[in-house]
Amino acid sequence: MRLAHRISPLLLALLAGPLSAVAQEAAPAQRPEVAAAAQKLQQPVVDWRRDFHAHPELSNREERTSAAVAKHLRALGLEPRTGIAHHGVTAVIKGGKPGPKLALRADMDALPVTEQTGLPFASKVTTTFNGQQTGVMHACGHDAHTAILLGVADALVAMRDDLPGEVMLVFQPSEEGAPGDEEGGASLMLKEGLFKDFRPDAMFGLHVFSSVQAGQIAVRGGPLMAASDRFSITVNGRQTHGSAPWNGVDPIAASADLISTAQTIVSRRTNISKLPAVVTFGAIHGGIRYNIIPDSVEMVGTIRTFDDGMREDILADLKNVAEHVAAAHGATAQANVPDQTGNPVTYNDPDLTARMLPSLQAVVGTDNVYEPPLQMGAEDFAYYAKEVPSMFFFVGSTSEGIDPATAPSNHSPEFLLDESSLDIGLRAILQVTLDYLEGGAPAAGA
Repeated sequence: MRLAHRISPLLLALLAGPLSAVAQEAAPAQRPEVAAAAQKLQQPVVDWRRDFHAHPELSNREERTSAAVAKHLRALGLEPRTGIAHHGVTAVIKGGKPGPKLALRADMDALPVTEQTGLPFASKVTTTFNGQQTGVMHACGHDAHTAILLGVADALVAMRDDLPGEVMLVFQPSEEGAPGDEEGGASLMLKEGLFKDFRPDAMFGLHVFSSVQAGQIAVRGGPLMAASDRFSITVNGRQTHGSAPWNGVDPIAASADLISTAQTIVSRRTNISKLPAVVTFGAIHGGIRYNIIPDSVEMVGTIRTFDDGMREDILADLKNVAEHVAAAHGATAQANVPDQTGNPVTYNDPDLTARMLPSLQAVVGTDNVYEPPLQMGAEDFAYYAKEVPSMFFFVGSTSEGIDPATAPSNHSPEFLLDESSLDIGLRAILQVTLDYLEGGAPAAGA
């Protein structure tokens, strides 16, 4: 998906809001302490990222990664908490001056993808996933996020005496989703008391993104990434010989009709002039032989929305379509819509985003920060954003000379990270952190 490389009127409108005075102060400039720290940490961050890239671990299996993170935090003199949400790691950096509380998040897990980049540090890890042998790869850039936050930890510890406030570092497992019936990710970290003893006034996170050119940052206030729900539907018929379909009930024909009719949920029943929505069937399985009509067909898919009301309507419509279309064929449908708890909308606090926009501009220049369109992908950072005012932004990862519209996307076996994004990500997080802490948390109700 190509993103518009400009600041849209919507984001400019945000700057006319209550915090416009903050956003319109003197032309943004990168802090000298940020530049100095980034220069010093450039090679270590690259080295950490390459090490994590060569040793990827799937969701809820991030043992080596979390151990490496905890070891480094201890070496900095911090006291990391480990084992939260299985392999999560947190640590608090207490500044020498009073100030607000801030949380920073990086995710650590990889994907069941066989790498095809040809990099000298490419993953050679293999595993069994869902009963199939597969490679394991950091095909989404979480290795970069972990390395960047380790660099941020180094920089903040070095300037701790002059730091106003406190910063919680959150190294999160299982952003891609816990396997099977396991729990994991941001929701489990919160469930296990992430904010029990440290309630941040705000939280920041970033994601390297192939649809954004290296050297650019994309951010928008309000909804950024979609809510994600998974569904599973089983259509039950009656098995018979393929030469005599009238002697049974064909669940394949019923399923084909169901999938076709389900497309009208978005195209004919949902007001997509308000916000976009998606209903996608991702897998379907039924039958074992060319001349046997099977007993059942199983299918799974995803629903993406930006509005709670639209989400509830689509969930109800899909269940209704499944049951009634199946019945029209003489079959029955077991529709689990949704079949598990999905991610909510990733929502950037508009005031916080407007306030921090100059900080991002200070890192890459005003012309290189722009508002992207709504993203149909989902992020479990959304759970933190439901708890505290948050800002999540994209750091470009596709090298100059390569069109982001055609570059291998995140989750591709050919996903290729321009390592300059590590430096930009480090500078961006450090800049927004220091600017936020020195500016202080907004008063309640402001």
